[in-house]
Amino acid sequence: MTTRVPMTNLYDEACFECSKLITKKYSTSFSLGIKTFDKSFRYPIYAIYGFVRYADEIVDTFHNYDQQKLIADFGVETFRAIEAGISTNPVIHSFQQVVNQYNIDHELIRAFLTSMEMDLDIKDYDTQEYKTYVYGSAEVIGLMCLRIFTCDDALYQSLLPQARSLGAAFQKINFLRDIKADYAERGRTYFPGVNFSNFTEQDKKAIETEIKADFDDAFEGIKRLPKGTRLGVYIAYVYYLQLFKKISYTPANVILQKRIRVSDARKMSLYIKAVLQQKLNVI
Repeated sequence: MTTRVPMTNLYDEACFECSKLITKKYSTSFSLGIKTFDKSFRYPIYAIYGFVRYADEIVDTFHNYDQQKLIADFGVETFRAIEAGISTNPVIHSFQQVVNQYNIDHELIRAFLTSMEMDLDIKDYDTQEYKTYVYGSAEVIGLMCLRIFTCDDALYQSLLPQARSLGAAFQKINFLRDIKADYAERGRTYFPGVNFSNFTEQDKKAIETEIKADFDDAFEGIKRLPKGTRLGVYIAYVYYLQLFKKISYTPANVILQKRIRVSDARKMSLYIKAVLQQKLNVI
């Protein structure tokens, strides 16, 4: 049984507000979804997003610094904070509170940090490296969130495969959306066996088939989430599903040249539709 410990002081609240600000600054899509959660779930999810976003920022943008040392130090500070129950880094402090309060498995955190380090060492991923990276960079985040959403271990275990599938689907769509930046600017090729110098419609279709299978599996899990969390996760799902559809309709040579996105107006219409579906109990 998860013990939900309320925040007790101004510092805790200020740290969670920092994570909330980071989420809103980096992702309007996730921010809108989180707003639909029951209030008790919002700060913990902000804390997870803020933590993973900062780690990702280290490996993706801090090019003029010693990124290996920065991500290693970030990991050391994280586990030190979890052990001590406090950090002077507000993002890590709010994250450690969530880890300790919800008994999040430390192996999930280690897997995440391993994937972040892989981005600094690996440019062309083989099949096993690809699976390891997707698990650590995305699937474990779904599992951290699932631990917050579920009050008993039986429900967590029953929804674990679907949570992993949702995280995997999101990450693979990110890979397709960000091919231009990852391949042309960072020299990364995540999809094993794919030559982006000669990216074909057949290559793209094979990747999309893999993503659709993840999406189909994930949706079955979303329908079984607790009521106070279902709508928020569903909103993220429909946003990414719309992005996936746009990518599917876009020729392979075009997604190599530009980043596909869903307009803010379309996101808002999807949001309104999802809220109505929730009210009609058809999710």
